Amino acid sequence: MKLIAFLLTASIFMSFNSTNIEPYPKLKKTARLYVSHYENVLGTSLELKISASSENDASNAETAVLNEISRMSKILSAYDPNSEFSHWFKTLNEPIHVSKELFEVLNLFDQWRMRTHGALDASAEVIGKLWKRASVQQRIPTQQELDSVVGKVKQAHWKLDATAQAATHLDNVPLILNSFVKSYIIKRAALAAMATKNVNTAVVNIGGDMVISGNLTETVSVSDPKADAENDAPIDRLMVSNKAVATSGNYRRGELINGHWYSHIVDPRTGLPADNILSATVVASNATDAGALATAFNVMSPSESIKLAATFPDVEYFIITKNGERIESKGWKSLELPAPKQLSANTIKKNNESKIASDFELIVNLEIKLQNEQFTKRPYVAVWIEDQNHAPVRTVALWHERDRYLPELRAWYLKYRGAYNSDKSFLGSVSSATRSPGKYTVKWDGKDDKGNIVPPGTYTLKIEASREHGTYQLIRQDLNLNEQPQLINLTGNPEIASASLDYRKKTGNN
Repeated sequence: MKLIAFLLTASIFMSFNSTNIEPYPKLKKTARLYVSHYENVLGTSLELKISASSENDASNAETAVLNEISRMSKILSAYDPNSEFSHWFKTLNEPIHVSKELFEVLNLFDQWRMRTHGALDASAEVIGKLWKRASVQQRIPTQQELDSVVGKVKQAHWKLDATAQAATHLDNVPLILNSFVKSYIIKRAALAAMATKNVNTAVVNIGGDMVISGNLTETVSVSDPKADAENDAPIDRLMVSNKAVATSGNYRRGELINGHWYSHIVDPRTGLPADNILSATVVASNATDAGALATAFNVMSPSESIKLAATFPDVEYFIITKNGERIESKGWKSLELPAPKQLSANTIKKNNESKIASDFELIVNLEIKLQNEQFTKRPYVAVWIEDQNHAPVRTVALWHERDRYLPELRAWYLKYRGAYNSDKSFLGSVSSATRSPGKYTVKWDGKDDKGNIVPPGTYTLKIEASREHGTYQLIRQDLNLNEQPQLINLTGNPEIASASLDYRKKTGNN
């Protein structure tokens, strides 16, 4: 679907009756905010917001953003065998003239390796590969194996010549330019958008890391690392202008060995997964600083992180340790929005009197089918509940981009067109650890659209998807709400590759 305007997004997928909606008061009256979503962008998802004088100007900015991301990927990607980095990696002990972007990134890695005393290192990939092999074998790497890979990390992997803008590759240790490079690319993409005629605002959010540029104060929700659904309440909410935001954490990717979860973030100094920090969020003027610090804070001890952050005058941070301790910079509170109001004890008691399964929740796992292309535009999606009389009960998730296209979700629209009101403006962006492209989880808490716990009975879950130049799909599944957990795998279709339902007792995050 074309780049389009007026999207409600609480967290890519959103709760239909979500509260605390924040407007965009600084947008010029002559400009509109256009929003688009893509999958399979730098191995994750892209949300792009452009404020422009016309849809054509916004479309030009979108094209500029996608072109810049593609260009940077062709330079820096270790996954593309034809990228400049991949070709350079195949050389050995030979000075190679490289692009200014590759030279700058390699130089930045040298700087951050020194700043973090080895906590950030492009060769940490050799440690990750060891843990992946061990995971396949369902064993823990031996100390000898760990010592071997740490020894490889400590080697010098390249030598730079600034005068000749040349880089000499020195060994065959695996390298991947991760850590802060996504933020580095996001910043360049945001600059490309802002350079487009008649564009005054750009928010580029790739996998939970973002750059906010221009005439906009953005509401940023920080995902709770202990939550498991896109529409769970955030752990914090911020107001951010002309800054970069980056979040890194160990709660979405890793290896499961003998029933124990090991983070994908490893400490290059020890070879061990970094598991003392659940999540770290950084707000900074410089996108590279935000991305590098968020990753480093997951590896370093809190005392090391605090000391390092003190060397950056414009950095604010929020760290959550595995035992739940919150560590905040002195200026963090100045970014925070007030906490949302909670239901009173009397209201909760009243609602519980009519409960059937208030101790249960329904987890809906979705995987959007990716197209065979680098950037896949996401379809419109609605997830909702109906009662046995086919009356709408709750819209759990709604994903769209412009109101005039909502009728394309024809089953949902038939039920909700009278109740839906898009004049509530926009919800903000979400900062979180990076997810795999196309994979989402949303949760139904057993309440209707008004917040009341539903009575006993049979309900139907519907998942609807519609894509421009694609197909229309609708999945239906009946549910009998009782005290018995249920696990249901649903048949996929051309838009929803797979889906599953997990009706279970509520976790401690509710």
